[in-house]
This record gives sequence, C-alpha cells and structure tokens, in this order.
Amino acid sequence: MTTNFRPPSVPLVTVDPYFSVWSAADQLYDDHTRHWTNKIHGMTGLVIIDGKPRRFMGKIALQDQAEFPEPETLVQTGLTVEPVTTRYSFQGEGIELKVQFITPLLLDDLDLLSRPVTYVTFQVRSMDGESHQVKIYLDVTGEWCVHTPDQQVVWEHHVIGGQLDVMSMGTVEQPILQRAGDDTRIDWGYMVLAVPRTSSIQTVIHSAASRRSYVEKGQLPSEDDQNHPRAVSDNMPVMAAELDMGLVQEAPVTHYLMLAYDDIHAIEYFHQPLDAYWKRNGLTFHEMLLMATDQYEEILQRCERFNRELLAESQTAGGEKYRDILALTYRQAIAAHKLVADEAGNVLFFSKENFSNGCIATVDVSYPSIPLFLRYNPELIKGMMRPIYKYAMSREWTFDFAPHDVGTYPKANGQVYGENKLEYQMPIEECGNMLLMAAAICKYEGDTDFAREHWEPLTRWAEYLLQNGLDPENQLCTDDFAGHLAHNANLSIKAILGIAAYSYMCDKLGMQTGASYLAAAQNMANEWVSMADAGDHYKLTFDSPDDSWSMKYNLVWDRLLDLHLFPKDIAAKELEYYRLKQNRYGLPLDSRDTYTKSDWLVWCASMSSTPAQFESLLTPLWDFMNETTARVPVTDWYDTITAKQLNFQNRSVVGGFFIQLLMQEA
Repeated sequence: MTTNFRPPSVPLVTVDPYFSVWSAADQLYDDHTRHWTNKIHGMTGLVIIDGKPRRFMGKIALQDQAEFPEPETLVQTGLTVEPVTTRYSFQGEGIELKVQFITPLLLDDLDLLSRPVTYVTFQVRSMDGESHQVKIYLDVTGEWCVHTPDQQVVWEHHVIGGQLDVMSMGTVEQPILQRAGDDTRIDWGYMVLAVPRTSSIQTVIHSAASRRSYVEKGQLPSEDDQNHPRAVSDNMPVMAAELDMGLVQEAPVTHYLMLAYDDIHAIEYFHQPLDAYWKRNGLTFHEMLLMATDQYEEILQRCERFNRELLAESQTAGGEKYRDILALTYRQAIAAHKLVADEAGNVLFFSKENFSNGCIATVDVSYPSIPLFLRYNPELIKGMMRPIYKYAMSREWTFDFAPHDVGTYPKANGQVYGENKLEYQMPIEECGNMLLMAAAICKYEGDTDFAREHWEPLTRWAEYLLQNGLDPENQLCTDDFAGHLAHNANLSIKAILGIAAYSYMCDKLGMQTGASYLAAAQNMANEWVSMADAGDHYKLTFDSPDDSWSMKYNLVWDRLLDLHLFPKDIAAKELEYYRLKQNRYGLPLDSRDTYTKSDWLVWCASMSSTPAQFESLLTPLWDFMNETTARVPVTDWYDTITAKQLNFQNRSVVGGFFIQLLMQEA
C-alpha cells in the first residue's frame, strides 16, 4: 500500500481504553510514545550496529531531562498504517530495520480480539553488501501501569513453561476497579514485557537512567534493580529486552516480543467485578501468553490476510483516501471498548466516551459505531446493548424512554448522564438508537431471537416515539455539545425511522401489529417533508428560517433497512446543498457553527449517488487528518475552517466510517 497520508497519531498498542499507546509524531523517534490521553507512556528503541548506537523510537532522556544529548537516529524511511498492523522502516549504517506493531483485533475471533497482547516484530537486513553485528534494545516504563507517576510500583521476573521470559510491573496499592473517570490511566494489574526464551534475547528490569550506559557500553545491566517499591517518578523503572540479531547479511533476520497487560478484573457490572472475555473458561494469564507465543506465525498470517482484504474492499468502496481513513481508524474503533462476558457467558462490549465525559456503554456512542460491527460481527452490537436492556428493565430506571449510559468507565452500575434529571436526557435520541440498532442486528445477522428476547422495552420505546417523535420538544440529541434544540428535523427522522424499524422487527417476528406502526411512520414521513421543506434543501428545525440547514445523517437507515419512507430526492437534494456549504476541512454539522462531526459527515457521504460525489465529501476529512496540528488519536469533533480539535479523541464512533461498506452491499 502506497500513500502519502500522515496520521494525526499512529496506533502502536491498541487493546482497550487503558492499554492504548500511540506515536503522536511524524517520526517514531521525534517524541515519547503516549497513552491516548496524551500522558507519556514511554517506550524507547535503540539499535547497536557494529558498536554504533542509533535510536529508532522514543527518547532515552525523560521529559524533564532535555539537557541530555540523545543518540543519533536511524532515518525513518517509511510508515504504513494498516487495519491491524503499523509498519515502520528505518535505514542507516548499512542496514535496514523494519518494526511492526500488530494487535490482532480480528472481529470474527472474540477470544483473540480480547487478548491483551500486542506483538512487536523486528526485521533487520544488510543493504550495502557487508555483514553487520546488530543488537536491538526496547524498553517500556512504569508509566504504563500507573495513573500518575508518583504512584509506587513493584516488579518481578518469571519464566513460564520454559518458553517465555516475562517481566511484570504494577502498583503496590492495586486499587482494582476503584478509579472511574475520563482522563484516567489504569493503576491496577500488571504491565508485562514477554520474550521467547533463547540465548539471543536478554531481559532486565532497571531504570531509565541506565539507558545511557547501554548507549555507551552496548550491554544491559547484569541483574535486576532491587530498589523497589518506589515511585515511577523516582529514577523511572523500565523493563528492557535486548535482541541480538547476530551477524546480519542480506537475508533478513527476525525476532519479536510481546507487550501485554493483566488487568485482573476489567469492568464492574452492577457492583460485580467481571473479567476480560478471554478468561471466561478459566484460562490464566500465563497460559494465554504461552498460547499467544505458540500461535504467533498463524496469527501474523491471519492479520496479513485481513489487512489485504479490508484495504482492497475499502479502496473499491470509496477510493484511496477512504482506504487510508479506515486503515487508521479500525483499531481505534475496537480498542475504545472492553470485551467481557457476564456470569451467563454472554458477550458484553463496553465503550468508553474518551475525552467526552467518560461514560460507559453510551447508547449514542454505540449507535454511530455500529457499521463496523454490522460488517464483521453483530454479536458485538448485542454486547453493547445488553447492559442498557438490563438497566432499563431494573427498578433503578424510572423513565419510559431508553437510558443514555450505565455509568462511568469502568463502573457500569447505572446511568450518570445529566445527574438523571429529565431536562438533561435524550429521550428521542436513545429510543431511536436502540430500535435502529435492534433492527440492524435482525437484518445483518439474519436472526430475530435477540429482538424477541427484549421485546418489552423495544415496544415501550416505539410507543414513546409514536407519541413524541414527529416534532421533538426542546431536548438534547447526541450532538449535545450544540445544546438543547426544539423541533429538530434530523432528530425527527430518527424517531420516524425508529418506529419503522420496530415495524420491520414485527414483520420478521411474524407479528401483525407491524403494519400499523409502518403506516404511522409513513404518515409522519410525509408530514416531515412539508414541515422541513426549504426549497433546495431541508431546514435545521421545523420553525427555523429557510436558510438554516443540518446534516440529515439519520436518513441512512431508510436505505440500509430498505424502509423507503422518504422520497429518494431528499437525500439527493441535501447532498447537492451540502456541496455549497463545505469548508476546507469538511461539511459543518449544521448552520449554527463551523464545527463538524466526522462520523456524521461520512454517513452523509455514504448516501452519495456517484463515487465522485462520495469522494468530494470525504476528501476534506482526509485533508483534516493529514494536516491538523492536533496530534491525537482521531477526533470526531473539529472545526472545518481551522482544523482545530474541539474535544473528543480516540472514540469508538469512528466505527461509523465503515458505513460506506454497508452502502456498497445495499
């Protein structure tokens, strides 16, 4: 894959909202590696070539030690981001070094998907016809297992099954599942660096200060640092591995290591701790690491195949820029969730509202994300919905509309949004979302059991939309940063299609009642057309001036569910009007401001009638990612004139970018 795309931030380790480390720089050696929250989660990479030290990743000096000179770098010659793989290439001193970060997030294999393991693979070859002695050094800091660097950590070395050399580090306190919030890092469980046990790989736990002696002498300390427990900020402890590639000639030499995290317990679910999905049958962390080692070659082949397939499909569906966007955001969409199993073994897939408010299992975050999961595994959408159904059917939930969330990550103990005050809820938004998601599962899974199982709340929410959906009262929708809005035309579309989605499920279940809901939805759609009409487009609200407008992104379900309630020319007219309203970095959300939501932008683009029209709406989004100074995992809320990030980053909603793949099928 050739592209000149510069990702705003590059995914390196992407497992879940806690185990998530990125490179926010053009070259891997330009900056420290960082957790998605921007806090440094340091990882340093050095290579010694014929005795000469060169740096290829991170820094050897800590953030407050800028006066120390850094070793020279190799020259980064390539960066390619594929759906589950990030590839870097470097050259210097007669050799080429390739470094791959592979997190095997394959959606058809939930055990593999939930494994907290990223493989880092190194390949070295001579480029000048000469032989070169090459050693590679990589370390990770104690920052990976603390919320703040003043927390104290301990560490130890293990040998597992005679096969693996494993180093682990974690806090003394181990406050499991105690910290909830948004801008947070995990401070329980254990960060792990594991390597195959061979004479050519050495490991040691020492301090960041010892990096300098490694640069000078080319040797690791002979034994582990015994000065612990101590604060991470106190002579920063690091876990380090040296991989001796030997005398390297033209034939490539390859070694790998694994970065892993044992979180012990993952989610608190209505006051009960739940473990990561991979543990549900009693597998231990050490057994899982051995399995990850044994399956290394097979997993790499599966990842290569998946990368090729998605890259080809996305380029066919939307062009090279669309391919670049999906390649960058695939891992982000998945790793903004945590996959666990409930006591009955059911899949639960918890999103975290990253840099939004930290909510867990948010309905209007799930809704935009589902195109990715509809394409590859609808069971994960059921996993998003199960916590909402459980809470909605409990005594704790007293409203007749759907909840917004079930808590603050990682505590899923009940809704926290808007302090549960009626005026701060999203009644029509969440009812419509749950109904549309349920119908989408029916269609893409070809099965109605999940809808039947939850028919009582779905019926209640459909009734709510019948009574309140056509002309929404003053309330929030998912775009809550824009504030309350009455008579919201796009929200009305969601209500109408939500009712039709209920009718769709009635039909699939063989229920006669579906016809009356469909008739009601059709009547509402007809009314909507006259209420929202502004000549060459449709208004923001039913009572706003004719020059108001908004993205009518909810219309996509009329096509995806084959409902055909709205005349086809509505989408065509809207898209033609959007062309007049585009700014340098995309189409604004509506006429009130110049910011946009990139997930909704792609939803609108997916209703295009030609590839050229799709690409004309999508290209400014590619330009934004390529040019923004906000070097963070992809934000979905930014200004279309300045390319400034407004908030939100690393959110799961980028799963919505995959909607064009569904439209191509439709």
